[in-house]
Amino acid sequence: MRSFACFLTALVAASHAFAAEVVTSTRAERQSVAVTVYNDGRGLIREERMLDLPAGISAVRFMDVAEKIEAHTVRVAVLDGPGATVLEQNYEFDLLSPQKLLEKFVGQTLTLVQRRIVNDSDIEESVDAKLLSINEGTVWRIGDRIVANPPYHRLLFPSVPENLISQPTLVWLVDADGAGSRRLETAYLTGGMSWQADYVLAMDLDETGGALQGWVTIENQSGAGYEDARLKLVAGDVHRAPVEAPAHAQALGARALAAAPMQEEAFFEYHLYSLPRPTTLKQNQTKQVQLLDAPRVALDKDYVLRGTGGYYRGPWSDPRGRERIQVFLKLRNSEDAGLGTPLPKGIVRVYKNDRTGSPQFIGEDRIDHTPRDEVVELELGNAFDLSANRKQSDFERIAQRIFESSYEVRLRNAKETPVTVRVVEPIGGDWAMLSHSHPFEKTQAFEATFTVPVTPGEETVLRYTVRVTY
Repeated sequence: MRSFACFLTALVAASHAFAAEVVTSTRAERQSVAVTVYNDGRGLIREERMLDLPAGISAVRFMDVAEKIEAHTVRVAVLDGPGATVLEQNYEFDLLSPQKLLEKFVGQTLTLVQRRIVNDSDIEESVDAKLLSINEGTVWRIGDRIVANPPYHRLLFPSVPENLISQPTLVWLVDADGAGSRRLETAYLTGGMSWQADYVLAMDLDETGGALQGWVTIENQSGAGYEDARLKLVAGDVHRAPVEAPAHAQALGARALAAAPMQEEAFFEYHLYSLPRPTTLKQNQTKQVQLLDAPRVALDKDYVLRGTGGYYRGPWSDPRGRERIQVFLKLRNSEDAGLGTPLPKGIVRVYKNDRTGSPQFIGEDRIDHTPRDEVVELELGNAFDLSANRKQSDFERIAQRIFESSYEVRLRNAKETPVTVRVVEPIGGDWAMLSHSHPFEKTQAFEATFTVPVTPGEETVLRYTVRVTY
């Protein structure tokens, strides 16, 4: 019976909303605010405010919300104080602007303040004019004349229409059990918020390790600011409903985490990062916060020569000539390697000091979300002092679709230190390695990887013969 009575009350109150007492709530009543930012362009805003309500029906103007609020995701709960029921909610976003004022006053008389110069002095004159149209400019009736786009210094309006507001506002029709102060929690999703991770890896001189720092960059274009907010970031691919289906705020259970540069914990199938201190996110602000600081992580350098796989079906000559050898850095995301924390996707930029001690940029690569104990592989470019050439040294058709091919891959090392090159050869069809000068591994169904050491200032030749059946 209570719910039915509330429904009847809502119908009556909605038709006589102008008679309800109006209560205005601004950020001045805000007790706390928490912001959770997702990497899909949305943010979850959760705030608590103290609100004095009269008994019965009242209209609450809940101001200072985000301009890009997704109004259908709003959740309201009374935490302390007498109970109250939200019967109706409206999101008012018909914002006050000169153009909106003109739209509201079409057909009414306004005052145009015009300037003219008399005896080298500026004189202001006020003229009453009726606004007839604002299509592609303004049209006025001034006296007995129709004037288009008359010049004026100022335009005076008699009032601000009630249905125009200065900022986005939630308007609730509330039925309160009794008069008194209440602590309300409001949560909603908004667009215009995003974050990304960036990493800086400072490599040691011996190139076996380095210091890794992670930073998050938060963008706030939501249309509101959040002072002393508890900040959280969600890393992961959160599914969004199709546009035609209503969205729901599924992460309202998030809670604050313990102190650290940013404390991380598993959260559903994602990872949640929390700043242990309050911070302020201003509107139209870019903020950077440290994510992690690992003073020493172990690194491995990997040299890779990749073939194309298109030269096993017949006689072939290399049209490319000299081939480049790629350089990769590998680091294991584990505690024993100096790391061991889930890494949000982002860009890793790598630096190394030159002989004078000045840091130089040596490459960058983008990583995906990386859990603990996975390997992070960074492609930095091509090795200047390493090169390769390949040629087909023999070819024979054994049967209609069976071929045997022999190859030579010449690797040259102009560095002062020895290197090991992984030669990755894609081989289509059903294949078998008949002979090889260096160890190899069948790394995939259609791929063989050779491990070839190359001494400084010398050339090493990889030779192998493969039988392929198509």
